[in-house]
Formats: sequence, structure tokens, C-alpha cells
Amino acid sequence: MFVDDNYLTDGTLEKTIDWIPGMSNLRYKDIPSFIRTTDPNDIMFDFMGEEAQNNLNAATIIFNTFDALEHKVVEAIASKFDYSNIYTIGPLPLLVKYARDGSPVRSFNSSLWKPDSSCLHWLDEKEEGSVIYVNYGSITTMTNQHLVEFAWGLANSIQPFLWVARPDMTMGDSTTLPEEFLEEIKDRGLLASWCDQDKVLAHPSVGAFLSHCGWNSTTESILEGVPLICWPFFSDQQTNCRFACTEWGIGMEINHDVKRNEVEVLVREMMQGEKGKEMRRKAKEWKIKAKEATEIGGSSYNNFQRFIKEALHSHT
Repeated sequence: MFVDDNYLTDGTLEKTIDWIPGMSNLRYKDIPSFIRTTDPNDIMFDFMGEEAQNNLNAATIIFNTFDALEHKVVEAIASKFDYSNIYTIGPLPLLVKYARDGSPVRSFNSSLWKPDSSCLHWLDEKEEGSVIYVNYGSITTMTNQHLVEFAWGLANSIQPFLWVARPDMTMGDSTTLPEEFLEEIKDRGLLASWCDQDKVLAHPSVGAFLSHCGWNSTTESILEGVPLICWPFFSDQQTNCRFACTEWGIGMEINHDVKRNEVEVLVREMMQGEKGKEMRRKAKEWKIKAKEATEIGGSSYNNFQRFIKEALHSHT
């Protein structure tokens, strides 16, 4: 089936589906974008289909997740395989601490851009849990209209924010923001070209993350106990957003055709409201579970050890 947001306005995209094993409460709009294409020759659709078939023939599958986070999905996948050959070993950044000093693994980093360290000093001056961190990832782009709507939504929320605004973030043009916006937020907003995301999310002044919900960003937010305001763009981001909002209880979703009033309301609710308070509580619970999974004796730690032993055994 090919379903595209641009062609359906009859409510189909909001309908729930029940035919994906291990995944409930999904709508058509929550399916990855490369599956909802209307082009039967779509490159990504064909590529992902081939990869899915390759997985069916794989001797081993490794997932950057942990059992407590996605146990239903992992169990559904395991029903098609030998369960002993599936390894959930995430979140990967938490496993890095077990690498020896000087090991190249210690430099593990998913960032594609050079970070600006000055934003960390700016965060040092803010109150605990007061800042919303905004980053749409390294490749997501938007229209200039959406950029302006996000900008004024953040400004009107009267909430401190750190916004990573890449030079190539808007489609076809360099990223530019209205002068009156820059004047409005000069005392409580900071724009940066890029940042060290794991350090930002770990900073005590950060209270929420406005994200595109790529998997790296989603797991990094979980392992630091930071709730999400979700604006998914493409690929797996829609699915990650849905899980954050419904399964894990740590997210609020922004409509794809974003409006400043919606941004303002969601930011205020997340940072000051009762729903936001509950999501921060749940986010802290998931942080504990992620840490437990990667501690010695935890599920991800044990799975990684098991994988290494099996890999060494297969080459002896």
C-alpha cells in the first residue's frame, strides 16, 4: 500500500492500524515516510524492502535499543528468528564507558558537525530545568515559513531556549531569521550552528528537547531523562515520535504544518504545565531503566557480552 500525506485529506492518515506485530496505537501517518510513498519505484522504498529481506537471512541482528524500551517489538521480531541471535545492546553511548582508556571506542560520537562549545557556558548561567533545547538534526530541512513559525513560537513562549540553527536548515536558502525576532530573544535565547548534543542534554539547565526524533536524538534524550517535543520529518522519525508520545509517555507532537501558536502552547505546557511535569517524571524513569540495562548484569550489557563471545567463537 502507498499512502502519502499530500494526497489524502479524508482522515485516512489518522486511522489506526493493527496489522504490524508488536506495534499498537499506530496511525497510517506514523508509518515511516519511505513506506507511505505513492511512487512504486521509490529508491528508499526498494532499498528498505531489500534490507528487510536481508535481515530475514541474517545469522545475527543487533539493535541499538534496550529490552525494556521496545520489548513488544523485539519479541515480535524474535518470533521470526532464533531469539538467541538477536542482540539489543543500547543505548550504545552508555556502553562506551566500559572501553579501556585510550581505546578508539572512547571517541564514539554520532555528530556530523563541529560543535560550538560556547553554548555550554551559556547553559551554566540558566536555572535548572528551565531551557528548551531545539535541534532538528544534521540533515532535516524546512521551509522558511516553518522556520519563522518556530522562531516566533519559541519567542512568544517566554521560555529560555538554545536553538541549533544550521546554515543549511531551510530549503534552497541560507538560514535567516527576522531581525525583530533576534531583538526579542536576545536576553533569553541563544542560536548556535551546532553543539555537543550529549553534553547539552546532560546539562541540568535543559528541561526539554524540541527534536525531529531521529533515533540517535531520541535515545540520547532518553538516556539523559529529557522529554521531547516532536516534529518528525521523514524516515523512522514519525514512528519514533508516536512511541515517545503514546508508548513511553515522554513526548508531545507538533503538527507537520507548524504554527507559532501551537509551538508556544506546547513549549509552555512542557516546561510549566502538569502534563510536562508528568513527562519529565517518566523521562527520568526511562533514564534509570536505560542505565540499568547497560550496567554490569543488565540486559544490554549481557547481550553485548554474549554477542562478543559468539563472534569470537565463530572465528575459532
